[in-house]
Amino acid sequence: MNEVFSSIIQSDSFAIILKLVLVFILSGFIGLERAALSKPAGFRTHVLVGISGVLTMVCGEYLFETKGSDVTRIPAQLLSGIGFLGAGTILRDGFNVKGLTTAASLLVVACIGLCVGAGLYVGSIIATIVVYLVLTYSKYISEKVEHYNSFSLNIISKKPKDIIEEIQELLDKSKIEIKDIVIEEDTDSDQYSKIKIQGQYRDEINKNKIMSKLMTMDGVAKVLEI
Repeated sequence: MNEVFSSIIQSDSFAIILKLVLVFILSGFIGLERAALSKPAGFRTHVLVGISGVLTMVCGEYLFETKGSDVTRIPAQLLSGIGFLGAGTILRDGFNVKGLTTAASLLVVACIGLCVGAGLYVGSIIATIVVYLVLTYSKYISEKVEHYNSFSLNIISKKPKDIIEEIQELLDKSKIEIKDIVIEEDTDSDQYSKIKIQGQYRDEINKNKIMSKLMTMDGVAKVLEI
Protein backbone atom coordinates (compact mmCIF):
# COMPACT_ATOMS: atom_id res chain seq x y z
CA MET A 1 0.00 0.00 0.00
CA ASN A 2 2.82 2.33 0.90
CA GLU A 3 4.56 1.54 -2.37
CA VAL A 4 1.44 2.38 -4.34
CA PHE A 5 0.98 5.63 -2.44
CA SER A 6 4.65 6.48 -2.92
CA SER A 7 4.48 5.78 -6.66
CA ILE A 8 1.43 8.03 -6.98
CA ILE A 9 3.17 10.90 -5.18
CA GLN A 10 6.26 10.55 -7.32
CA SER A 11 4.33 10.35 -10.59
CA ASP A 12 4.34 13.22 -13.11
CA SER A 13 0.54 13.41 -13.03
CA PHE A 14 0.49 14.03 -9.28
CA ALA A 15 3.16 16.71 -9.66
CA ILE A 16 1.07 18.49 -12.28
CA ILE A 17 -2.06 18.31 -10.10
CA LEU A 18 -0.10 19.67 -7.14
CA LYS A 19 1.19 22.56 -9.24
CA LEU A 20 -2.27 23.42 -10.55
CA VAL A 21 -3.81 23.34 -7.06
CA LEU A 22 -1.01 25.49 -5.66
CA VAL A 23 -1.19 28.08 -8.43
CA PHE A 24 -4.99 28.16 -8.05
CA ILE A 25 -4.54 29.15 -4.40
CA LEU A 26 -1.72 31.64 -5.01
CA SER A 27 -3.13 33.42 -8.06
CA GLY A 28 -6.64 33.32 -6.60
CA PHE A 29 -5.32 34.99 -3.46
CA ILE A 30 -4.10 37.94 -5.53
CA GLY A 31 -7.19 37.89 -7.76
CA LEU A 32 -9.51 38.22 -4.77
CA GLU A 33 -7.74 41.43 -3.72
CA ARG A 34 -8.28 42.89 -7.21
CA ALA A 35 -11.90 41.70 -7.31
CA ALA A 36 -12.60 43.30 -3.92
CA LEU A 37 -11.71 46.67 -5.48
CA SER A 38 -13.86 46.00 -8.59
CA LYS A 39 -10.86 46.03 -10.91
CA PRO A 40 -11.18 44.95 -14.59
CA ALA A 41 -9.38 41.66 -13.95
CA GLY A 42 -10.48 39.79 -10.83
CA PHE A 43 -10.37 36.30 -9.34
CA ARG A 44 -11.13 34.27 -12.46
CA THR A 45 -8.75 36.19 -14.73
CA HIS A 46 -5.83 35.91 -12.32
CA VAL A 47 -6.45 32.20 -11.72
CA LEU A 48 -6.58 31.51 -15.46
CA VAL A 49 -3.36 33.45 -16.04
CA GLY A 50 -1.65 31.56 -13.21
CA ILE A 51 -2.81 28.20 -14.59
CA SER A 52 -1.58 29.29 -18.02
CA GLY A 53 1.86 29.88 -16.53
CA VAL A 54 1.96 26.39 -14.98
CA LEU A 55 0.75 24.65 -18.13
CA THR A 56 3.21 26.63 -20.25
CA MET A 57 6.13 25.58 -18.05
CA VAL A 58 4.98 21.95 -17.86
CA CYS A 59 4.53 21.86 -21.64
CA GLY A 60 7.99 23.36 -22.15
CA GLU A 61 9.59 20.77 -19.88
CA TYR A 62 7.71 17.95 -21.63
CA LEU A 63 8.84 19.09 -25.08
CA PHE A 64 12.39 19.41 -23.79
CA GLU A 65 12.37 15.85 -22.42
CA THR A 66 10.67 14.28 -25.44
CA LYS A 67 11.96 16.32 -28.38
CA GLY A 68 14.84 18.34 -27.02
CA SER A 69 13.12 21.68 -27.66
CA ASP A 70 14.30 24.85 -25.94
CA VAL A 71 12.44 24.95 -22.62
CA THR A 72 12.48 28.77 -22.51
CA ARG A 73 10.74 29.43 -25.84
CA ILE A 74 7.14 28.75 -24.76
CA PRO A 75 7.33 30.74 -21.47
CA ALA A 76 8.77 33.68 -23.42
CA GLN A 77 5.76 33.61 -25.76
CA LEU A 78 3.40 33.50 -22.78
CA LEU A 79 4.87 36.68 -21.30
CA SER A 80 4.43 38.43 -24.65
CA GLY A 81 0.78 37.36 -24.71
CA ILE A 82 0.21 38.59 -21.16
CA GLY A 83 1.29 42.02 -22.39
CA PHE A 84 -1.72 42.16 -24.71
CA LEU A 85 -4.04 40.91 -21.97
CA GLY A 86 -2.71 43.50 -19.54
CA ALA A 87 -3.19 46.26 -22.11
CA GLY A 88 -6.90 45.44 -22.13
CA THR A 89 -7.18 46.37 -18.44
CA ILE A 90 -5.60 49.81 -18.91
CA LEU A 91 -8.08 52.67 -19.30
CA ARG A 92 -7.48 56.35 -20.11
CA ASP A 93 -9.52 58.94 -18.21
CA GLY A 94 -8.38 62.36 -19.39
CA PHE A 95 -4.85 62.77 -18.07
CA ASN A 96 -5.25 59.86 -15.68
CA VAL A 97 -4.41 56.26 -16.54
CA LYS A 98 -6.17 53.45 -14.71
CA GLY A 99 -5.50 49.71 -14.69
CA LEU A 100 -1.71 49.70 -14.69
CA THR A 101 -1.55 47.96 -11.32
CA THR A 102 -3.99 45.27 -12.45
CA ALA A 103 -1.98 44.76 -15.65
CA ALA A 104 1.17 44.40 -13.55
CA SER A 105 -0.57 41.94 -11.22
CA LEU A 106 -1.50 39.79 -14.24
CA LEU A 107 2.12 39.76 -15.34
CA VAL A 108 3.40 38.81 -11.90
CA VAL A 109 0.76 36.06 -11.58
CA ALA A 110 1.97 34.64 -14.91
CA CYS A 111 5.52 34.65 -13.55
CA ILE A 112 4.33 32.97 -10.33
CA GLY A 113 2.66 30.33 -12.48
CA LEU A 114 5.91 29.75 -14.35
CA CYS A 115 7.77 29.39 -11.05
CA VAL A 116 5.22 26.89 -9.75
CA GLY A 117 5.46 25.00 -13.03
CA ALA A 118 9.24 24.89 -12.65
CA GLY A 119 8.90 23.53 -9.09
CA LEU A 120 9.97 26.68 -7.22
CA TYR A 121 7.23 26.29 -4.61
CA VAL A 122 8.77 28.24 -1.73
CA GLY A 123 9.74 31.15 -3.99
CA SER A 124 6.24 31.21 -5.48
CA ILE A 125 4.57 31.35 -2.07
CA ILE A 126 6.89 34.10 -0.83
CA ALA A 127 6.36 36.09 -4.04
CA THR A 128 2.58 35.77 -3.66
CA ILE A 129 2.68 37.07 -0.09
CA VAL A 130 4.88 40.00 -1.08
CA VAL A 131 2.63 40.89 -4.05
CA TYR A 132 -0.48 40.72 -1.89
CA LEU A 133 1.06 42.98 0.75
CA VAL A 134 2.11 45.48 -1.93
CA LEU A 135 -1.36 45.55 -3.51
CA THR A 136 -3.14 45.80 -0.17
CA TYR A 137 -1.02 48.25 1.81
CA SER A 138 0.88 50.38 -0.74
CA LYS A 139 -2.15 52.68 -1.14
CA TYR A 140 -1.85 53.67 2.53
CA ILE A 141 1.76 54.66 1.93
CA SER A 142 0.97 56.55 -1.28
CA GLU A 143 -1.71 58.54 0.51
CA LYS A 144 1.00 59.94 2.77
CA VAL A 145 3.01 61.14 -0.22
CA GLU A 146 2.11 64.29 -2.12
CA HIS A 147 0.49 63.24 -5.37
CA TYR A 148 -1.17 65.54 -7.87
CA ASN A 149 -3.29 64.91 -10.93
CA SER A 150 -3.06 67.20 -13.95
CA PHE A 151 -6.01 69.26 -15.12
CA SER A 152 -5.99 71.22 -18.41
CA LEU A 153 -8.80 73.19 -20.03
CA ASN A 154 -9.38 75.27 -23.13
CA ILE A 155 -12.17 77.81 -22.67
CA ILE A 156 -13.53 79.60 -25.73
CA SER A 157 -15.00 82.98 -24.75
CA LYS A 158 -15.80 86.42 -26.17
CA LYS A 159 -14.83 88.10 -22.88
CA PRO A 160 -11.77 86.20 -21.61
CA LYS A 161 -10.40 88.91 -19.30
CA ASP A 162 -13.80 89.59 -17.74
CA ILE A 163 -14.26 86.03 -16.48
CA ILE A 164 -10.71 85.18 -15.33
CA GLU A 165 -11.46 86.08 -11.73
CA GLU A 166 -14.69 84.08 -11.80
CA ILE A 167 -12.84 81.06 -13.21
CA GLN A 168 -10.20 81.33 -10.50
CA GLU A 169 -12.85 81.38 -7.76
CA LEU A 170 -14.53 78.29 -9.22
CA LEU A 171 -11.27 76.35 -9.43
CA ASP A 172 -10.28 77.44 -5.92
CA LYS A 173 -13.55 76.07 -4.56
CA SER A 174 -12.83 72.77 -6.35
CA LYS A 175 -9.33 72.72 -4.76
CA ILE A 176 -7.61 72.95 -8.13
CA GLU A 177 -4.27 74.76 -8.01
CA ILE A 178 -3.75 76.87 -11.13
CA LYS A 179 -0.25 76.51 -12.58
CA ASP A 180 -0.61 78.49 -15.79
CA ILE A 181 -3.16 80.71 -17.57
CA VAL A 182 -2.71 81.90 -21.16
CA ILE A 183 -5.17 84.04 -23.10
CA GLU A 184 -4.91 83.84 -26.88
CA GLU A 185 -6.86 86.91 -27.97
CA ASP A 186 -8.12 87.44 -31.47
CA THR A 187 -7.37 90.81 -33.06
CA ASP A 188 -10.99 90.99 -34.15
CA SER A 189 -13.04 91.82 -31.02
CA ASP A 190 -16.09 90.16 -32.50
CA GLN A 191 -14.36 86.78 -32.57
CA TYR A 192 -13.93 84.34 -29.72
CA SER A 193 -10.66 84.06 -27.83
CA LYS A 194 -9.11 81.04 -26.12
CA ILE A 195 -8.21 80.73 -22.44
CA LYS A 196 -5.71 77.94 -21.74
CA ILE A 197 -5.61 76.78 -18.11
CA GLN A 198 -3.28 74.21 -16.59
CA GLY A 199 -3.76 73.10 -13.01
CA GLN A 200 -3.31 70.27 -10.56
CA TYR A 201 -5.33 68.69 -7.76
CA ARG A 202 -5.04 66.00 -5.10
CA ASP A 203 -8.58 65.15 -4.04
CA GLU A 204 -11.26 63.74 -6.32
CA ILE A 205 -13.06 66.38 -8.37
CA ASN A 206 -16.27 66.42 -10.38
CA LYS A 207 -15.03 67.50 -13.82
CA ASN A 208 -18.50 67.47 -15.35
CA LYS A 209 -19.81 69.85 -12.70
CA ILE A 210 -16.85 72.22 -13.14
CA MET A 211 -17.22 72.29 -16.92
CA SER A 212 -20.98 72.85 -16.64
CA LYS A 213 -20.44 75.85 -14.34
CA LEU A 214 -17.84 77.26 -16.72
CA MET A 215 -20.37 77.05 -19.55
CA THR A 216 -22.80 79.26 -17.59
CA MET A 217 -20.30 82.13 -17.42
CA ASP A 218 -20.92 85.17 -19.56
CA GLY A 219 -19.53 84.88 -23.07
CA VAL A 220 -18.32 81.28 -22.80
CA ALA A 221 -19.11 79.26 -25.92
CA LYS A 222 -17.15 76.05 -25.40
CA VAL A 223 -15.14 74.25 -22.70
CA LEU A 224 -12.72 71.48 -23.68
CA GLU A 225 -10.61 69.22 -21.47
CA ILE A 226 -7.24 68.50 -23.05
